[in-house]
Order: sequence, then structure tokens, then C-alpha cells
Amino acid sequence: MVSTGLYAIVRHPMYFGAMIMILFTAVALGSLWALIPFAFMPFTIILRLLNEEKLLLKELAGYEEYCKKVRYRLIPYVW
Repeated sequence: MVSTGLYAIVRHPMYFGAMIMILFTAVALGSLWALIPFAFMPFTIILRLLNEEKLLLKELAGYEEYCKKVRYRLIPYVW
């Protein structure tokens, strides 16, 4: 289990990075249509993240301690 770098701040930095990438791809394209996938992405990621954490707590030794150490799941200082 990695607990350095971004993983010391949030437990799922890849999901956070993916959301930022999709948002700024739409901005770079100058397309409001490209924002449609971004509108659904947070809900999908949150559902996946909650399911993943449930499994990790059950199956991965030490994950509960890691969750206590790293408080934020997705967005630093928010959630």
C-alpha cells in the first residue's frame, strides 16, 4: 500500500486526476458538448469509490489504518 506522494493526501488521486483531465479536455476543445461526460463522472466515480473502499476494508490488511491516516477520499480538505 502506497502512502507517500499524492497518496498521503487523498486515497484515490487517480480518480481526482481523471475528473480534472475530462474537465480540461472539454475546455481545451472549446466544446460545451464535451462537458456532458464530465457532468456524470463525479456520480459514477463516487459510487465506484465507495464500493472499492468497502472491498478494500474487508480484503486488504492495514487499509483501515491507512484510512485513519489519510482522511480524504477524493478531494483534499473536502471529501
